[in-house]
Amino acid sequence: MKSLYAEHSASATPQVIAATADSLPEQVDALARARAFAEPLLATQTLDTGENVLQHADAVASILHTIGGSEAMQAASYLVYACDHLNKPHEVIAKAFGDNFADLALETTKLVRLQRMARLTHSQQGGSAAPMAQTAAAQTESVRKMLLAFSKDLRVVMLRLASRLQTLRHFAATKLPVPPGLASEALQVFAPLANRLGIWEVKWEMEDLSFRFLEPDTYKQVAKLLDEKRAEREASVERLRQQLADELAGQGIAATVQGRPKHIYSIVKKMRGKSLGFDQVYDIRALRIVVPSVPDCYAALSWVHSHFVPVTEEFDDYIARPKPNGYQSLHTVVRDAGGQPIEVQIRTQAMHDHAEHGVAAHWAYKEAGAKGYGGSVTAAGEYDAKIAVLRQLLAWERDLSGAYTGPEGQGMFEDRIYVLTPDAAIVELPQGATAVDFAYSVHTNLGHRCRGAKVDGAMVPLNTPLKNGQTVEVNAIKEGGPSRDWLNPELGYLASHRARAKVRAWFNALAMGETMAKGREAVEKLLQREGKTAVKLDDLASQLGFNNADALFEVVGKDEFSLRNIEMLLRPPEPATTQDDYMPLKKPRAGGGKGGVLVVGIDSLMTQLAKCCKPAPPDLISGFVTRGKGVSVHRADCSNLRNMVNRSGDRLIEVEWGVPSGKDSNVYPVDVAVEAIDRQGLLRDISEVFAKEKMNVIGVQTQSVKGIAWMTFTVEVAESGRLARVLKMVGELAGVRSARRR
Repeated sequence: MKSLYAEHSASATPQVIAATADSLPEQVDALARARAFAEPLLATQTLDTGENVLQHADAVASILHTIGGSEAMQAASYLVYACDHLNKPHEVIAKAFGDNFADLALETTKLVRLQRMARLTHSQQGGSAAPMAQTAAAQTESVRKMLLAFSKDLRVVMLRLASRLQTLRHFAATKLPVPPGLASEALQVFAPLANRLGIWEVKWEMEDLSFRFLEPDTYKQVAKLLDEKRAEREASVERLRQQLADELAGQGIAATVQGRPKHIYSIVKKMRGKSLGFDQVYDIRALRIVVPSVPDCYAALSWVHSHFVPVTEEFDDYIARPKPNGYQSLHTVVRDAGGQPIEVQIRTQAMHDHAEHGVAAHWAYKEAGAKGYGGSVTAAGEYDAKIAVLRQLLAWERDLSGAYTGPEGQGMFEDRIYVLTPDAAIVELPQGATAVDFAYSVHTNLGHRCRGAKVDGAMVPLNTPLKNGQTVEVNAIKEGGPSRDWLNPELGYLASHRARAKVRAWFNALAMGETMAKGREAVEKLLQREGKTAVKLDDLASQLGFNNADALFEVVGKDEFSLRNIEMLLRPPEPATTQDDYMPLKKPRAGGGKGGVLVVGIDSLMTQLAKCCKPAPPDLISGFVTRGKGVSVHRADCSNLRNMVNRSGDRLIEVEWGVPSGKDSNVYPVDVAVEAIDRQGLLRDISEVFAKEKMNVIGVQTQSVKGIAWMTFTVEVAESGRLARVLKMVGELAGVRSARRR
C-alpha cells in the first residue's frame, strides 16, 4: 500500500530529522517527518499478523485522517511502530520530535504489548472454549489496562481503535485465518469503546468485520438476503428520499436527506434481540435527515409523522434525552403506503458530526499548546472536554464489567471503581472506597494529612463511598497523622487493604517511638548511676548482642530485656583497689599458682583466674595484684584490666602460663556467646556438639527476644585454640547466626 504522504518524505532521512529537530517546531511537517523517520526501520518488517509494518502504519494514519485525527496524531502512528526497532526509543524519538511524541509512542507501545500477551494467554488456555467467566475476566483486565493508558494520554484511544480496524481490514483483504481472540476482542472490547465514544464510523465497520470472522455462515446468509433485494430496496429508498427532500424544501426546511448504509451485525442483533424475521427489521430501509437547527428537527419530524403512519413504540427522542456517549438524534419508524416499515433519523449537522466521529470531532483540545500532549490542563474548556471523555471511558468499563452476572444477578467484575484526580488522572480503587482511600492511593503522606474532601466540587464526609467517574479533591493539613477512627470498620472510612496497612504502620511507628524513648531513658539513667556516661550506646548494644542501640532500647522499653544484664557487663567482677588498700602478699610454701600460671621473676605467688574474661591457654595474659587474693590473671585485651591499670598502673605484673607436666590435666572455664533463630531443639543440638567434642558445659544462660535466642555457655577447655574449631561446628547448625567466645 502506497502512503498518502509519500511525496513529502522522499528527500528526508532520520539522520537529517534528528539533526534538525531542535530547530523545528514540534508540529511543523510532523506527518512527513515521522514517516521518513520510520520508513527505514519498518519497510522490511512484519507484524505478528503477517502485515507489513510500514503499510499498516500508512493505513492507520489514513484512518485517523478520515475520522478527524490531527496531523500530529497521524504522525504518531509511525512512531509507535518504530519503538520496537530502536534501542532507546524514548530518547531517540524525543530528540527528533519532542517528549510529547515520545511519551505517546511509548504509552501506546506498552499497551499493544500487554494486549498481545493477553491474547496469547487466552489462546493457550483454550481460546473460545475457555469458560465465560475466564474470558470475561481477561477482557475486563484488558479494559482496565487500557483505561490507565488512556488517562495518561487520550490520543492512545484513537491510535488503538485505528490500528485494530486496519488489522481487521488486512485479514478481510488477504482472507488469511484470523488469530484466536483477535476478532472477539475487537467485537467485545474495541467496538463498544468506539460506540461509547460515539465514533460510529469505526464502530459499524469493526462490528461487521469481526462478525464476519466469528460467524462466517450467518454473515454470508444475511449479506445474501441484502443483495437479493438490493436493487428493489435501493429504488424504493431513493423514491422516498427524493419525496422527503422535495416536501421539506417546500416547507422551508433546508434539509439534506440521505439513505443510510446497512450494517449486517446490527441487523443480526436486532433480529436475535426481538425475534424478528429479516423482512421485519426496520432499518433495512433507512433514511437520515440533516437540518440546520433543533427546531427544524422537530418540524421535520412533524411532517414525517403527518405524511406516513408512525409506529409509536419505535419512537425515541435522543435530543431531549441524549445517550450516555453524547449521541443526539430523533429516531422514528413509519410505514409507507404499502405498509412497509422505514426508519428515519433526524438530526442537526453538529449532531451528525458527533455521531460520525464522536470525540475525534472535538479532539483539538488535546492538540492545543506545547504542553497539551502531556495531559496538562491548559484551559477550563479543555479540562471539561477531557473529563467528559474519561467519564465515557469509565462508564464503558462499568458497562462491560457488569455485562457478566453471577448466580445472584450481580456483576462478576464490579470489584473496582475508577475516579479522577483534579488533574484528570484516573485512580483505580476497590469498590466502596472513600476519599481517604483515594488520598492514600495518591501518596501515603497525603493520606496521613487528609482532613476533608470534595467530590465533583461538593464537600462530603470522609467516609462517603465514591462512585465510578467522580472527581475527587483532598483537603490536607500541613502536618499530622491519621485518626484511629479510620481503622474502625463499622465507621467505613477505609475499604482498601493498602490504606489500612498504611494507617496501622503509622500508629505502630508512633508506638515504637514511644517504646524506644522509654528504653533509651532507662538505659541512660543506668549509665549515669554506674558513672559510665562516656560509653558509646551502639558499642554497648553490640557487646550485649544487638545490632544497634535502637534494637536494645526497643526490648528494654518493652520490658523484654533486664537492665541487670547491662549492670553485669559494666561492673568489674572484682572490687577496685587503691594504694591505701595494698597489702604485701605472702609466698606460698610450695607449688605454682592456681591454674598453672606463674608470676615472672618470683618463684611462686598465689594466682586467681579473672571471672570477667576467663583466660585459657594460649591466650596472652597479664596479672594485677589484688587485696588478699593474690594476683588476678586477665586476658591481655580485657577491658576491666584496662580500667584497673588506668587507676593503679603500678599493680600490673607480668605472668605466663606454666608448662603442664604429663600428669597435668588443668581445664579452664570460658564463656561462649551464641546468637540464633529460636527453634525447638536448638539448645539440645548445641549441647550435643559440645558433648561430642568432649567439652564439659558447666553453665548455660538463655534468653529469647523477638524470635532470636541469645545463649551463653560456660565450658571447660584445656586450651582455647581447640575451642575455635568447636565454635565453627556450632556456627554451622541450622538457625545459628554466630558463635563466638566472649
